[in-house]
Amino acid sequence: MIRTRSKKVLLVAPHVFPDQLLAKYDNVHHIASIAAIFPSVHELKPDVILFDHAHMADQMERVLRRLQTNPFYKHIKICCYKHQERITADETLKALGVDHMIYHADLQKESKGSAALIAINSLVNASVVKLMAGMA
Repeated sequence: MIRTRSKKVLLVAPHVFPDQLLAKYDNVHHIASIAAIFPSVHELKPDVILFDHAHMADQMERVLRRLQTNPFYKHIKICCYKHQERITADETLKALGVDHMIYHADLQKESKGSAALIAINSLVNASVVKLMAGMA
């Protein structure tokens, strides 16, 4: 679910988290403590931060505003995992700097797909990434 070109991923979630988002990734650093977000960002220098919205609760807006105001964090892509889609709340999160929203229903749809379609999709994604890397 996370792009393969992302070299380092910081996951902020409880210890129980959908494994589909982390499958095949050795470069994911998982933290459960909200207080450890910014020390981990400075230590790891991640390309992507994936937040579990239910785990972050009231702290989500404060953390997103801090990430947006500091130029040190500008290169970091922000993803948010939510159980349900809520249009007004999701638009607020996007306005605060969330680049990608991942919903629980999307994970369920993906798991129902055939293995052949998933393999073809990953092959196409890999070839597009190689093509874009060759253009740059």
